[in-house]
Amino acid sequence: MLTKLHAGGKFDKSTYKVSGGLHGVGVSVTNALSEKLRVEVRRDGKIWMQEFERGNPVADVIVTGETKETGTTISFYPDNEIFETLDFSFEILESRLRELAFLNKGVRISIHDERNEKKEEFYFNGGIKDFVVYLNTGKTIIHPPICLVKEQDQVVVEIAMQYNDGYTDSILSFVNNIPTHEGGTHLSGFKTAITRLFNQYGEKNKILDELKLSSEDCWEGLTAIISVKVPNPQFEGQTKTKLGNSSVKGIVDSVVFSELSTFFGENPSIAKLIVGKSLDALKAREAARKARELTRRKSVLEGSSLPGKLADCSNKDPAKCEIYLVEGDSAGGSAKSGRSRDFQAILPLRGKVLNVEKSRLHKILVNNEIVTIISALGCGIGEEFSVEKLRYHKIILMTDADVDGHHISCLLLTFLYRYMKPLIEGGFVYLAMPPLFRLQKGKTVEYVYDDAHKNIFLKEHGEGSLVQRYKGLGEMNPSQLWETTMDPATRQLKKITAEDAIAADQTFSMLMGDEVDLRKEFIQQHAHEVDELDI
Repeated sequence: MLTKLHAGGKFDKSTYKVSGGLHGVGVSVTNALSEKLRVEVRRDGKIWMQEFERGNPVADVIVTGETKETGTTISFYPDNEIFETLDFSFEILESRLRELAFLNKGVRISIHDERNEKKEEFYFNGGIKDFVVYLNTGKTIIHPPICLVKEQDQVVVEIAMQYNDGYTDSILSFVNNIPTHEGGTHLSGFKTAITRLFNQYGEKNKILDELKLSSEDCWEGLTAIISVKVPNPQFEGQTKTKLGNSSVKGIVDSVVFSELSTFFGENPSIAKLIVGKSLDALKAREAARKARELTRRKSVLEGSSLPGKLADCSNKDPAKCEIYLVEGDSAGGSAKSGRSRDFQAILPLRGKVLNVEKSRLHKILVNNEIVTIISALGCGIGEEFSVEKLRYHKIILMTDADVDGHHISCLLLTFLYRYMKPLIEGGFVYLAMPPLFRLQKGKTVEYVYDDAHKNIFLKEHGEGSLVQRYKGLGEMNPSQLWETTMDPATRQLKKITAEDAIAADQTFSMLMGDEVDLRKEFIQQHAHEVDELDI
């Protein structure tokens, strides 16, 4: 089992009821890529053990002791001749194990990092019902969680859903505990069922006024977990990110429609609340469409018409171009003068942009600064978004290194994450890192980014050093801004990533949403980490 491919228990059709594996190579590959692997099996009152090196058994199986316990322990040490890094991420493992505990209610999963003694234990008796409650942390919910569970044609369908008063959705789908990031037939079945049901219910109860909901309307503010157990899953690609079984769509559609119809019949107040929210989304979508048409008539969203305050670059190859979204006209002027006109575009922003966490799309599309950004990037928004039309493959947010600057960065990132998420997922978004100090002793000049490096400089060069503290980008002349923050040879950029989408979603909701108490708790918890505070 540990040294032969295709030796997993999934092939005899009886060992596992369902399985995520397709080929039976997982533990064999892990063994082959490990410098050392040890397996211990506790059964029949004994502890059985075998060791391997780079996939080959060191010796036969031996008995190392007696026990009343049962279970298997596998310890492996990745081969440093193969892997570039052997540094495991606690956060990634923690997120996945928490997910598994949600998906398998009543199962207790523990993680212990012996490098720093960090420990976590996950146990959720409510299963995916607890999962949607967890995902909605920091959001204002409008009804208790709805849970649907049913088995049909050997496929187990388990769904938990709950609406909040927000304008974005958070819908996660799983097949046999495997996250299907690209969805698939189970997600399509869910989408079809709720759209059909909401329209039917709305018409029957005279809520919709002859209007027709789209699936997009039904998803606004929805947090949902769609978990199916399928005996023979067919995934599109070995990465298993999209389910392909055509029969599953009909099964999920049937289960969701019948079970949710029953729930709506028994809970009319919740049903009217949910369908009413979807109707509000429909009206807002129509208002957004009109706003788009209005702005398009003004030639703001058309790619051929760029905003007047954008200083574009001469190069037309997006892969070689970058755009700086700069706080303030003063810094924007310095950036325009100091940039390399060949590949660097500058878009100055006036003041703080709209907090999109609290606004629907039709309000966003009449905000001048937001529309200017959409126009400059060229990739559209909402249904019209296309990453292929992006005009710059580096989008760099350049704000002052103070409280207001950080707030502006957070507002911009909220907009990009909520309405242009593929830009963050594709690695196109960066934060500029302007220095805090310019230090000079004689002809020696150095720019540093924190107090620690300032103190090192002063210790090395002694008293009499000139210290200039930059309170804003506008205090730098064009040559200083180029040298410190814009020159690819010397600048520092921070790439924005979101490896854990759940954590990212909760963070944006907590920082930019309506729940003040959660934000206050976050500030109190992290206040000691702040080195400098502008007052």
